[in-house]
Amino acid sequence: MSATTPTPATQASKRPAGRRERQREATFAEIVEAARALLAEDGAELSLRAVAARMGMTAPALYRYVANYQELVDLVAFEIDRAATAGFAAAAEAFPEDDPAARLCASVSAFRTWALGSPREFTLAFANPVAGSACGRRETVTVSTSALLFTDQLRAIYERAPYPIPALDELPDAVREAVLDPLIPAKTDGLAEHERGLLWVYMQGWVRLYGIVALEVVGHLDPRIIDSGDMFVSTLLDFLPALGLAAERPRLEAVVRAAIA
Repeated sequence: MSATTPTPATQASKRPAGRRERQREATFAEIVEAARALLAEDGAELSLRAVAARMGMTAPALYRYVANYQELVDLVAFEIDRAATAGFAAAAEAFPEDDPAARLCASVSAFRTWALGSPREFTLAFANPVAGSACGRRETVTVSTSALLFTDQLRAIYERAPYPIPALDELPDAVREAVLDPLIPAKTDGLAEHERGLLWVYMQGWVRLYGIVALEVVGHLDPRIIDSGDMFVSTLLDFLPALGLAAERPRLEAVVRAAIA
């Protein structure tokens, strides 16, 4: 990513901004606002030229802030995810801190509701290809705000009542390497090496959540199943035993169904 585009990592470490920096940050915010407005319009194309026109700028002037289309996508996708995650976190607040399972169910249900209601934003943020571990976009993906929320919630469940996690020597070589040197958005501080199998649980959970929501968003399921939410509910409930929550199935199903109603 170009030095002209603020990344989440650099944003977090900034000193108090001067006037010029504040103006620059205001322009980045305006870029995101213009891009999101285009995504909200049916048939509107997201492009550097379209964003510049929406802002009353020329495309060359916009290049001072985002050097190319991919930088635009990265900036907007990160900000979309960050803004949406505030809603996912707010949904969890309906339940007490000592009920992390219900908090997770509320947050992932809010994720689904947002994705179905904002399909173009979901697609930009979560269906934008990342080439591989050396891809420059990986930095942005690794600090995905929503994924950090969900992995924090999974860890809270584990810390309250540890569920079975695979030992390192039980994992395939590639998986073992991935949990010891993770690229996924997850905090590993305080996590002992023998607990790194927890990251494999995180990955499995994300595949289930993203997989079902993506299928619903693009309409690759029977519309009646999408409308009822039954496949989404089933996918979540089938993951509960892996989290040591099999006995909580009736209660958590009620939480999820109420959230997506």
